Amino acid sequence: MPVLYASLLTLFLILIPGIGIGLFNMKALFGIVVLYGAFLIFISGVIYRVIIWAKSPVPFSIPTVCGQAKSLPWIRQNKIESPHTSWGVIKRMLLEVLFFRSLLRNEKGRLKTGGRLLFYRNLLLWFGGVLFHWSLFIIIIRHLRLFLEPVPSFVEFIYGLDGLFELFTPPLLITDLLILLGIIYLFFRRLFDPQTRYISISTDYFPLMLIFAIVITGLLIRHVQKVDIMGIKAFLIGLFSFNPSLPKESNTIFYIHLFLVATLLSYLPFSKLIHMAGVFFSPTRNLKNSSRMERHINPWDYPVLVHTYEEWEDEFRAAMKDVGLPVEKEN
Repeated sequence: MPVLYASLLTLFLILIPGIGIGLFNMKALFGIVVLYGAFLIFISGVIYRVIIWAKSPVPFSIPTVCGQAKSLPWIRQNKIESPHTSWGVIKRMLLEVLFFRSLLRNEKGRLKTGGRLLFYRNLLLWFGGVLFHWSLFIIIIRHLRLFLEPVPSFVEFIYGLDGLFELFTPPLLITDLLILLGIIYLFFRRLFDPQTRYISISTDYFPLMLIFAIVITGLLIRHVQKVDIMGIKAFLIGLFSFNPSLPKESNTIFYIHLFLVATLLSYLPFSKLIHMAGVFFSPTRNLKNSSRMERHINPWDYPVLVHTYEEWEDEFRAAMKDVGLPVEKEN
């Protein structure tokens, strides 16, 4: 059922601009108003989430570690798994953000014949995650060609490298295929892995389907129902300079693509996708394992009225003596 709900929602989102453009020619609404609204929601939503995270106190030092902490000089420390310095935390965060190191350490357990429990790394999950995230990142960088004039040299280099094989005209880009493979793997893993399917809900399937629809519509624009790229570039630059003018040569698929991208931007700050920013505020990742060297004071501590044992005994000493209970003081 979660898959069905996510599928119907994605289909509904595709039909909205399809009907709006195809029947009512509402290009200004879907090409300008919706994009400005989505960008505003995205920026304000991300800023709001970041402010909330930044203001949240961290009362204890709770870094996730799976290695030897700094101890005696002759005991070798694992400086990445259990960093005690800020530089060590930075290196650990870079490995996490760029190479998904904790996902690489994800282990699966299998109960073998004879009652033996064996653990092994799920390399396929790590590879699928890297494939999806890095392809998405390169595609975003690649799209800067449509927003910047002149185009930075590093963007041109990435675009040229992405179309290295020069298959078809225009070239079929490598990351377009890789991101499809990554999405398909992550989707079918949720669908067919019993443990993962059990904990998956509609909001786990919906982003995958939404990004899949964005990629497919982008491929259709590039290879099937082609559009005037220079006109699209002028349109996008006009949007960011607050002087928008709709492209003269565009089709319904183009506006569906824009609407799906706008939906993803609006949805991102309120979904699990916000982990792209949240990982930097996670105390299990961004704290040093320095509890042996520094005292961490709980900022939530406040004076508490207590009734000590000495005060309690002073109050009940006579009654305790009467029933034969031992006391620390006679008077």
